[in-house]
Amino acid sequence: MKFPSQYTDIQKKLILLYLVNIMELPMSHGLITDFIMLKEIMSYYDLEEIISSMVEGDFLDAVQENADAEDGITTHYYLTENGLSTLDKLVDDFLPRPVRQVIDNYVNENRVRIKKDYESTANYFPNVENNEFRVKCGVYEDKRALLELFISVDTREQAKLIQTNWRENTSKMYQQIIEVLTNPTS
Repeated sequence: MKFPSQYTDIQKKLILLYLVNIMELPMSHGLITDFIMLKEIMSYYDLEEIISSMVEGDFLDAVQENADAEDGITTHYYLTENGLSTLDKLVDDFLPRPVRQVIDNYVNENRVRIKKDYESTANYFPNVENNEFRVKCGVYEDKRALLELFISVDTREQAKLIQTNWRENTSKMYQQIIEVLTNPTS
């Protein structure tokens, strides 16, 4: 089901707040864009404008990762207290139930995949102070960090290799780290 093409600005903003809220995970810019374009809610340019205004208005918080010009920055959006409060006050009056149902269905169909991507992360950042790269690898469960590693390396290639290896072998590496740290030393 596609949404009607005519929504007010407040409805577009509420759709975005509702989506981020119901997902119960930080949503990347790419995931939000995919949903908005798939359902033909608004144009890409309208989305960019609305996201920007919602971050400036403290309805969404934006956190940037992979601050690397070659690969691009990944931005994740979180609902702020102000965003949640606004959503609670306005959702019933301005966001029709059929629209919410479409969002609910999308989230139910995609939450497991998105959650899996969020539970294991690896991102790298250039460290301008010493011309190194810092890699952050993490394992998360229910918004709680189980493990976060920060590794400094000399080259972008090393950072990318760590990022790729972590993403492809997270479970194995996590188990190995826990085993090493919990075994008594002889």
